[in-house]
Amino acid sequence: MRAMTYRGPYKIRVEEKDVPRIEHPNDAIVRVTLAAICGSDLHLYHGLMPDTRIGHTFGHEFIGVVEEVGSSVETLKRGDRVMVPFNIYCGSCWFCARGLWSNCHNVNANATAVGGIYGYSHTTGGYDGGQAEFVRVPFADVGPSIIPDDIADEDALLMTDALSTGYFGAQLGEISQGDTVVVLGAGPVGLFAARSAWFMGAARVIVVDHLEYRLEKARTFAHAETINFAEHDDVVVELKKQTDYLGADVVIDAVGAEADGDLVQHLTSAKAKLQGGSPVALNWAIDGVRKGGTVSVLGAYGPIPSAVKFGDALNKGLTLRMNQAPVKRQWPRLFEHIRAGHFRPSDVVTHRVPLEHIAEGYHLFSAKLDGNIKTLVVPGA
Repeated sequence: MRAMTYRGPYKIRVEEKDVPRIEHPNDAIVRVTLAAICGSDLHLYHGLMPDTRIGHTFGHEFIGVVEEVGSSVETLKRGDRVMVPFNIYCGSCWFCARGLWSNCHNVNANATAVGGIYGYSHTTGGYDGGQAEFVRVPFADVGPSIIPDDIADEDALLMTDALSTGYFGAQLGEISQGDTVVVLGAGPVGLFAARSAWFMGAARVIVVDHLEYRLEKARTFAHAETINFAEHDDVVVELKKQTDYLGADVVIDAVGAEADGDLVQHLTSAKAKLQGGSPVALNWAIDGVRKGGTVSVLGAYGPIPSAVKFGDALNKGLTLRMNQAPVKRQWPRLFEHIRAGHFRPSDVVTHRVPLEHIAEGYHLFSAKLDGNIKTLVVPGA
């Protein structure tokens, strides 16, 4: 089969790999019909995440058609059109039994923290991802779901991570009626978090970024106020000015490890790899939220320490909430929103590339060229 493979930082190519096979009776093999490049894939692409091995296939956002199932699989059959959450989980361990599907203890040798994730290095289990023609799906009775007939492919695809994660971030913020919510980052996850904040009672939603085309999308898609941090000497001061000098009730970090805004932090993290990620966005969140407020963290960070202002968070009495989203938990409510016409997830898609041209897709996304917000990958094109 044809699959994207990692060859080192900023180096990927499409190669022939063996078609995955059934390795356990609970496995399924899915023929990928549509995949996506996620902002967190860029952390791998840039060499920021540890234990990203040569030959690894990225891609934790994908949908497809079931080609084969193991002997124990009862809920799926050949020919089913399925959406697959990025979490790989068993459904029965101590953590899964408590709804912490992203922290499953049985799918990752490094599961002291995160569970398994498709295509996201050996730190998350070493599972090949969906930027390929076929993918092995473990615990097929637990993770994948048949796509409802009234849900379009591209909308289903975005529910496998970006939409579900953004919605989860708004949930983590425990938004109350009348709250002011600030979202740091106007990528797909930030846009979905901003749009979701309205569903939960926000009175104001402010999105912070430095790329004007993404801020325009935040205004039109998420109906948010916007701040371009490049136009202010201190974005935290600007946030305070706009919130009666108290700070926002909730701040959502939808940026993560490669946040711009501080050259020293960017160089020590993204370039020198001395931190698990640039703490700029997270520190802005801590400084920009009001005392007693809530910081919701969606952005991906590596496992090594970062220079986070934890003392300030303590002294302000903040609630910090974070995790990899338990994707499938969000689907029933998101189906309701889509069916009610509250929004169409695929409105954030800007580019579609054949699998054979995925290197160009990564370059466009990484360099923020051609108004790129969300790139889909089409294996059969």
